[in-house]
Amino acid sequence: MLYSRLGPDPGEVVTKSLGMAAFQLLLATLCLTPLRKLTGWPGWLRVRRMLGLFSFCYAALHVLAFFQFIIGWQDLWSSFTRRPYIIFGLIAFVIMVPLAATSSKAMMRRLGKRWKVLHRGVYIVAVSAWVHFLWQARSDVGEMLAYGFLLLFLLVARVIWSSAFKRRFVSGVQ
Repeated sequence: MLYSRLGPDPGEVVTKSLGMAAFQLLLATLCLTPLRKLTGWPGWLRVRRMLGLFSFCYAALHVLAFFQFIIGWQDLWSSFTRRPYIIFGLIAFVIMVPLAATSSKAMMRRLGKRWKVLHRGVYIVAVSAWVHFLWQARSDVGEMLAYGFLLLFLLVARVIWSSAFKRRFVSGVQ
């Protein structure tokens, strides 16, 4: 049976699985721009919005499962003080809400240049989510360290490929 594979606390398994899926989809979303730059194929970017929205949906389900299965819907404050890693997850989720809400082409046009500035918040989301998961890891942090190195690589690549970095350091203009 499916239930027997979920162990003694199926709510915890479901909650963690949803959270990890959200984080993995977020990392996949961040991988698409470097893939486009490395391969030159613009098709990678066609699925970026969809992956980002899937990441948000899984994150929303993770939050709902956390409230339902782990802490219940009462006494939220004590959960935040007893489990400080929740704060980083909350930061990530709260920033994801406006990113998901403004991901349509109509909102891109409406916000103009501010859209790009707003959506750079995805980097804060990724780092906060990584800290959230790393802080929860009890003994085996190897998987989270691997995700951390991937995230670091993606962030460094973005800095190096940014036009401001190229103008300032690569061209020698100071």
